Amino acid sequence: MDEVPRTPETANARRSARIPGFHRMSMEERRAAVAAFAGLDDEAVVRLADTGALPADLAERMIENAVGAMPVPIGIATNLRIDGIDRLVPMATEESSVVAAVCNAARLNYDDGGFITSATQSLMIAQIQLTGVSDPLGARLAILERRERICAICNACDPVLVRHGGGFADLEVRIVESRSGPMVITHIVVDTRDAMGANAVNTMAETLAPHIEGWTGGKVYLRILSNLADRRLARARAVWRAEALGGPDVVEGIVQASHFAEADPYRAATHNKGVMNGVGACVLATGNDTRAIEAGAHAYAARNGRYASLARFERNDAGDLVGTLEMPLAIGLVGGATRVHPVARTCVAILGAESAQEMARIFCAVGLAQSFAALKALATDGIQKGHMGLHAQNLAMMAGAVGEEIDAVAGALVASGSVRMDLAETELARLRNEKG
Repeated sequence: MDEVPRTPETANARRSARIPGFHRMSMEERRAAVAAFAGLDDEAVVRLADTGALPADLAERMIENAVGAMPVPIGIATNLRIDGIDRLVPMATEESSVVAAVCNAARLNYDDGGFITSATQSLMIAQIQLTGVSDPLGARLAILERRERICAICNACDPVLVRHGGGFADLEVRIVESRSGPMVITHIVVDTRDAMGANAVNTMAETLAPHIEGWTGGKVYLRILSNLADRRLARARAVWRAEALGGPDVVEGIVQASHFAEADPYRAATHNKGVMNGVGACVLATGNDTRAIEAGAHAYAARNGRYASLARFERNDAGDLVGTLEMPLAIGLVGGATRVHPVARTCVAILGAESAQEMARIFCAVGLAQSFAALKALATDGIQKGHMGLHAQNLAMMAGAVGEEIDAVAGALVASGSVRMDLAETELARLRNEKG
């Protein structure tokens, strides 16, 4: 009987993603089950088993159904002078040219003072959604009247945070119109100090919820933090002299690019991706929550009802370029992977920040540097020239080049002015034929 060709449909008919007791298996057993399901060879399983600097037993405790770890390169951004202090900043990213861009941007303003930063308090918001009240205005006031009681309930949830100077800071109650009718939304504002604060504010919201139901007669559904951390802002500014950039035409090009991003959401999305190339790499390196930071940044970019740019660039009276960035940065130095992951702990040590607020200011400076570098490239040679050398190396490796072959293939691609996968394969074959 002829063998049935293996296609996604026929393969799927012989296997099932329902694996009873998968979460109770050892990591080795899970890898074996995954290998059988996906048809992995022994070499692939060995790669999956290599968790690097993250001990396998720690990986098991950090997430569910762990089978391995995903190493990401960590680079060090140099040349950064922030608030008069020199910093080496660890950045975890897989994208070529990101680290180099920050280094170059910081080099260009190092002698002129570098970056100046500031930040607000570490205030986080938790929301409690109240529904089913016939008098939302009255319910709102009934909650606001109990501010002191609410303060006591919240602070009792985390006496350690209170001892460190944090805890309940403010109360807001909003009426939000929805398809289900008016909802009364309570905001508890909490000073989380050096913690990101998700666990603390969520516990407070869940503890407070039944009290709000009792005071108003309504029904609470959601009670959780907001990642739009607009009470937890970091700010950075810097000046780049026109002569250091190549003259007034370069300044004009960057300013025009900035104005484009301010006016058009299609451009703003890519502009803000440039900011987050820098910020996200710092957040990941220190074990902070990349998804929360991304969500908060993009929500903040749309806070005025239209998505716009986070970083802005202007020309001062001297004709030099002034860059500014303001964004929410809910990051922490205590709790979560920042304290658990061994590489994250090392990156925090390299950074040298003594508080979450100080770390947020550094990350904001990196975001501004990254945005400047991207706009400078766009306004002059175009983005591809800066990417070309590093991208050529990646293509060489993807083509199968090893050792000295990587630089040889990459160099040939850059010299040709055409960095493409098919040309990398052709050049590698040529090199190997010449070697016999």
